[in-house]
Amino acid sequence: MTVAPRHDTGITRTPGGGATDAVVILSPDETDLLLELDRVFTGWGRASGAREIQPPPVYPVRDLEKFDVYTNFPHLVFAGAALDLEGSRAPSEGRFARGDLQDARIGLSHATCYGAFLYYENARLAEDTSVTLVNRCFRHEDHFSGLRRLLSFQMREIVALGTPEHAQGVLSRFTERILAFADALSLKLEKVPATDPFFEKGGARALMAKVSPVKYEFQAGDLAISSVNNHRNFFGERCDIRHERDGEFVHTSCVAFGLERWLAVLLEQHGDDAPRALEAVRRASARVS
Repeated sequence: MTVAPRHDTGITRTPGGGATDAVVILSPDETDLLLELDRVFTGWGRASGAREIQPPPVYPVRDLEKFDVYTNFPHLVFAGAALDLEGSRAPSEGRFARGDLQDARIGLSHATCYGAFLYYENARLAEDTSVTLVNRCFRHEDHFSGLRRLLSFQMREIVALGTPEHAQGVLSRFTERILAFADALSLKLEKVPATDPFFEKGGARALMAKVSPVKYEFQAGDLAISSVNNHRNFFGERCDIRHERDGEFVHTSCVAFGLERWLAVLLEQHGDDAPRALEAVRRASARVS
């Protein structure tokens, strides 16, 4: 019988290009903690009426292009390409050369909520709707820092589609729940306006966002671990999602939880003792459920 080595903490893997601490393999204890956090957040979504949908980890570039991803977030996004290896050339120094790649037609998403809007593309909604989904996200950050800032990480979201009142109501209710959960964990969170709206920075929506912020982050120290985002009718327009009764574009919003970031701050709080942090999460979730 082969016994795998025991590690109390995750293992960092370093990709090519000088990116250190960019990807991590979680230990069994850390995995238990992350799955419990996702169970808590998923439960909140389901309790609010959200059904679960299962998105793919990648999308055609033309789908992500609808959301101005490559205009507004060029510093974050990745694209994928098939290999074109005549003679079965091997990678050199941990990388393939540019000439080894075919056209990059696959986009690696940097946010989970895009899957919800693409799922409802061209839909006519008879009533306010909510869904929850989790996905693997990818971000080409200017630096990486283990669990706090990863190249690849998981994001759980609750997405609302419908009237402006529905979209804003979901954000208000989850804001209260996030703060109550943090209080039960004795975790200090600060709600701050975010400065990275998804739409064109020089457009009318961006100017409106300066007057009425569309995104708030919940920061533990200097690390944002959750956010609430009001997209207004941006995604309704881009995906042609309308109300059945009057044909108007729906408003959307989302609540996001960076699972590895929650894991990072809880491990820091509990001295890297994942089982102790797990018990704290279970006690806190029971108090706010």
